[in-house]
Amino acid sequence: MRANARNWLELADKVWHYRRDQLSDADARELRARIEGLRQQVAARAEAAKLKLGIEALEPVLQRLGGKIYPKTALVENVEFFLIAAIVIIGIRTYFVQPFKIPTNSMWPSYYGMTPEVFHRPSEESGFLTQALSYVVYGTTTRVDAPDDGEILIPVYLTIDGAFIPYNKVPGRSWLVFPTTLREFTLLVGQQPVTVRVPADFDFEWAVRDSFSPNAVSSHEPARVDLARLLAAQKEKITAMGGQMQLLRTGKKVKKGERVMAFDIATGDQLFVDRMSYHFVRPSVGDGFVFNTKNLVGRFGGPEAEQYYIKRLVGVPGDTLEIKNFTLYRNGRPIEGAAAFAKNARREGDYVGYRNQRGLAVGQTMTVPPDGFLALGDNSANSADGRYWGFVPAKDAVGRPLFIYFPFTRRWGPAR
Repeated sequence: MRANARNWLELADKVWHYRRDQLSDADARELRARIEGLRQQVAARAEAAKLKLGIEALEPVLQRLGGKIYPKTALVENVEFFLIAAIVIIGIRTYFVQPFKIPTNSMWPSYYGMTPEVFHRPSEESGFLTQALSYVVYGTTTRVDAPDDGEILIPVYLTIDGAFIPYNKVPGRSWLVFPTTLREFTLLVGQQPVTVRVPADFDFEWAVRDSFSPNAVSSHEPARVDLARLLAAQKEKITAMGGQMQLLRTGKKVKKGERVMAFDIATGDQLFVDRMSYHFVRPSVGDGFVFNTKNLVGRFGGPEAEQYYIKRLVGVPGDTLEIKNFTLYRNGRPIEGAAAFAKNARREGDYVGYRNQRGLAVGQTMTVPPDGFLALGDNSANSADGRYWGFVPAKDAVGRPLFIYFPFTRRWGPAR
């Protein structure tokens, strides 16, 4: 009852401060008398019955004198509550802690991006209810059926980085509601095209490899490298789209209406990012490092491609970096500061080792400028990172990951 009385006193004080210049002297004295009477009862720790009488004496005065402050309708109270909650949430997200979803597998296996769960036979596929639950939790399921009889063929382009499947960007919906951009891939069944649409950041080559060449899976190479190896043994080529495109023969023949591909896409790790500490302390080598891409060069950044990336910080101003024999060297010594560095050097488990690419090609070094940072992905063989775009401007550093809050796997908990 004392807590209830304090709530009434808080409301009464608000009415007093908002309305006292509009009250007559008699009304002002009456309101102050009721307020002070109840306040004294609370201070004296009066029994519940007396507090109840004090509240009942104060309420009709508030009803008569409160104007727009009291009484409030339920609608006004609810709108006020949600407005204040939104302001608090936006403030926390902007200045303190921001939710972040890992979109790609450039940091795999430290952090997981979207990954495919492939089904090779209809009997392995989840039922309707499980599919519905998977869609609610993960956001997408993919089932593709053959438009005609024939062998499944995969159009691919070969580059120095592996085999890429061409695609078009098309508008789509996330969760059937939110506008988004999807990637649309076209496969062939015999001579008939069949399209597959997936989220823009999803590694479709991974799904293709696991669907048609599961024995080619290599823990030390990205899927596009495995597809390139398979394609290297094949001779059939076609010319299309202004360049050389090859057809990867899967060896899998289907009849019209049979399943071409079936997979679910598991969501990437979702984590909280600390946006505050980098305002007061310098980023440390080995930190998970979240930054804005708006000032990166080339196709990886720029105002039109502004988004947030997460990599691992490997170089601060003045550092010189080099890659030799899968090991990253910082200032002439094997880099330290995170377990992922040593695991990559040993190529331990699913860590693939650092690869000589672009800015850190064989024999080349990169020296971090005074106003920048160098960030690389833990999954060096499948990461667009500082080797390609150079240095992250210091002003674009956002923060470091704190906690993986979803999904509820063995990685749930403090970020590594």
